[in-house]
Amino acid sequence: MTFMELAKNRYSERFFDPRPVEQEKLDQILEAGRIVPTACNYQPQRFYVLRSPEALAKAKTVTPFHYNAPLMLLVCYDAETVWRNPQDRYYRNYNSGEQDASIAATTMMYEAEELGVHSVWLRGFDSKTVADTFDLPENIIPVMIFAMGYPSDSAKPNAWHFKRMPLENFVTEL
Repeated sequence: MTFMELAKNRYSERFFDPRPVEQEKLDQILEAGRIVPTACNYQPQRFYVLRSPEALAKAKTVTPFHYNAPLMLLVCYDAETVWRNPQDRYYRNYNSGEQDASIAATTMMYEAEELGVHSVWLRGFDSKTVADTFDLPENIIPVMIFAMGYPSDSAKPNAWHFKRMPLENFVTEL
């Protein structure tokens, strides 16, 4: 399968089978997030694996969007490790953390899909609540959570998945 086929076929899974994701596949997914390019190669991305009954129960307290996935990944960044742009006059406090964590998350999402592990990117949570619930250090900033696992028999893409605006809506040549 080409990357474009993978990108077109991947959809946000909301119907998970309860069987666990094998450690070998999880290791490959995490490795995909480790090797991504980051600003100045500072590598601020941090991953927390949530798969024990206790960790998944905590996750369900911070977001209603868990879809009973057997595995969740909390993707964060270390605010002490990010690259900062002191010359940016528009975003005076700009740092690369969310961008770097998002690159890692996207790469892990596609690696998971290639391995047959489906996912849904979750952002329906309060970052402070997540940090407190999982007792994260103050410098670790939550960016997103992946609910991950194998699709159930009733899994299918949402009808919205196939609605795409034309390319000219996105591109302007300057």
